[in-house]
Amino acid sequence: MSLVDLPLLPLGKGRDLDAERGVECPGDLPAASDPDLVERARAAKAALGDRLFVLGHHYQRDEVIQFADVTGDSFKLARDAAGRPDAEFIVFCGVHFMAESADILTAPSQQVVLPDLAAGCSMADMARLRQVEDAWDAMGDAGIQDSVVPVTYMNSSADIKAFCGRNGGVVCTSSNADVALDWAFAQKPAGEAKILFLPDQHLGRNTAVLQMGIGLDECVVWDPHLPSGGLTADELAHARMILWKGHCSVHGRFTEDVVDELRAKHPGINILVHPECPHEVVLKADLVGSTEFIIKTIEAAEPGTVWAIGTELNLVKRLADNHPDKTIVFLNRNVCYCSTMNRIDLPHLVWALENLVAGQVVNQITVDPETEADALVALQRMLDLPGKSHRD
Repeated sequence: MSLVDLPLLPLGKGRDLDAERGVECPGDLPAASDPDLVERARAAKAALGDRLFVLGHHYQRDEVIQFADVTGDSFKLARDAAGRPDAEFIVFCGVHFMAESADILTAPSQQVVLPDLAAGCSMADMARLRQVEDAWDAMGDAGIQDSVVPVTYMNSSADIKAFCGRNGGVVCTSSNADVALDWAFAQKPAGEAKILFLPDQHLGRNTAVLQMGIGLDECVVWDPHLPSGGLTADELAHARMILWKGHCSVHGRFTEDVVDELRAKHPGINILVHPECPHEVVLKADLVGSTEFIIKTIEAAEPGTVWAIGTELNLVKRLADNHPDKTIVFLNRNVCYCSTMNRIDLPHLVWALENLVAGQVVNQITVDPETEADALVALQRMLDLPGKSHRD
């Protein structure tokens, strides 16, 4: 089986009119603008030596990943940075909320740099602090606030993590979301607890229904743009999971009809997806798990097996390149990258590194002390959870 056998729109060919704004598929990634950039990056890294520690998220483009000292998911990278207290500069090749987490977990003497400040996360941006505070107040007016425990996914801003810290909540990753939900339900009298899950409705729903045995009818979606979240008093009273209306702009694109087409065309294909995918897609998958789970599954897979993977394209392409003994393809008709993650390109990385060599810290990410203290409370609650690893 080859890529041409799959129901994909080739890079740069065709459009999906239902695509979310900001995640269009204009074609392949542009080449670095300066052929000398690789040598300049190497020279800058060498000049900075042990003063520099470069973090590369799994979804980064290869031209950037080659300069990463470590690669991983967002929380692993932040902890790796904290484990290098002698590194004066932490250059985070990821997105804004990841750099915030690194600043929270590293020493005050360390400076965290994001090569492009426009590298954000649409999911994190779907839950703004003022919106969440308004929702919290509305839950108070509805008489349910005392029963609600806020749980936020790692893919959220520092101030949302701090909100959870102040209000008895916790942070989770996609690997330990079920453990975090167990903990949250245990914070209230049996049968009374409700969870406000931020900001990704799909991870919250998939974890609650498929791992916790909670009914779909006990999951409601809070729309911050509607009065009372668009929910009635009865819906709120009956709900156990109040899911924020947010999603990942990459994982939210995967659809069940592509799964059906692939299975019909290629019997025996393995469908492997991230739990940020819509519930209907997850139900049709063979395996569901975090980014690290996806990587380890492919590493352990038998030669000759065929896989369609529902996660960010840079990682899928890297897995395919690293495992030529297996057939690995992207679970989408539209071959798309995370547009905000890919703002971190080689020109931006070189610019940031060369400025550090010149003694100028650019694009430093700092979290104010009060927000940091409250966010650390929620993060520490996660670290204290039993069992599973803390990975995205």
